[in-house]
Amino acid sequence: MNNKQTLRKGFVFKTFEAPYQSPFDKLFEIFKELITHTSGDFDEAISWLRELDVEYKLTTPEYTIDDFIEDLKKKGYIREEIKPDGKGGTAITAKTERAIRQQALDRIFGNIKRSGQGNHISKSLGAGDEHTGDFRNYQFGDALDKVSMTESLKNAQISHGIDDFTLSEDDLVVEETLHKSQMSTVLMIDISHSMILYGEDRITPAKKVAMALAELITTRYPKDTLDILVFGNDAWQIEIKDLPYLKVGPYHTNTVAGLQLAMDLLRRKRNTNKQIFMITDGKPSCLRLPDGEYYKNSMGLDAHIVNKCYAMAQQARRLHIPITTFMIAQDAYLRQFVREFTHANQGKAFYTGIKGLGEMIFEDYETNRKKRIRG
Repeated sequence: MNNKQTLRKGFVFKTFEAPYQSPFDKLFEIFKELITHTSGDFDEAISWLRELDVEYKLTTPEYTIDDFIEDLKKKGYIREEIKPDGKGGTAITAKTERAIRQQALDRIFGNIKRSGQGNHISKSLGAGDEHTGDFRNYQFGDALDKVSMTESLKNAQISHGIDDFTLSEDDLVVEETLHKSQMSTVLMIDISHSMILYGEDRITPAKKVAMALAELITTRYPKDTLDILVFGNDAWQIEIKDLPYLKVGPYHTNTVAGLQLAMDLLRRKRNTNKQIFMITDGKPSCLRLPDGEYYKNSMGLDAHIVNKCYAMAQQARRLHIPITTFMIAQDAYLRQFVREFTHANQGKAFYTGIKGLGEMIFEDYETNRKKRIRG
């Protein structure tokens, strides 16, 4: 099954046909989906859009695909550029990249209410700065700026009366608050060749999750940090703006390299709460040796490679970095590996297909962030 067949199979066009949409908005919703599937290739996305137009009658004589392209230019969603071969071409802009991330957030995580300050709220009551509406008696050591003057004056009037007004320590009350915590997250994405094998596109859902998580954090929790890395034969960090262009390569799966880079990134963070999310569909099958050569074994689970993975999981545990693995393969022996890996880290694991991946990652992120700052 090729990419176009896969896309048609999973594409529901009725979700775009809202009565209030303009012809441009209707096509733009589909275009954003296509540009994600084509890894940012504008010409290929437009080619797909023209084919879909023939099949589904997306345009009218009054508003054609060519009109849509002109509007993309006028609105700043695309720009002309010189390609590496020296020929002219068209590319999407940063404005489109942001629009794609926002669409991923809306589609995967639903309508999430934005908080004003964008900080994580823990479950622990104490001397924080998020008001709860609950009050308690003043205790020695409470900060004076936490005293509720309105409630304290009310207590004084009840206790002493208006004529002989006195405010004593017993009248003082403070409002309970919640600590706000900050989270540093590294998202690891497997880009080994198996992510597009067997007619199933697994890399596009992984990209969408990463884009949605990036948009959530940068807009709702701006004090949090998110680093994204990919791992195949090696591991390297990518920027948020690179996500629409992410592709699978002819790689094996060097899980150890990904974990090493993730922990290196988190060591530099000052936030107390740190975590690693790992999206993978295959077994670890590759290590980079000290001499720069690769040790590879795709046959079953190689004990040497697997033990290195367990050692990395234990190292992360000692650094108080939980690893949550989202395993999008169902093989029994791979599930067993993930169970042992998770036990070594004392982290968590989800065994899932690509459907519902985003919702699970969001729920786990929301759960993990509700921690009181230590120290």
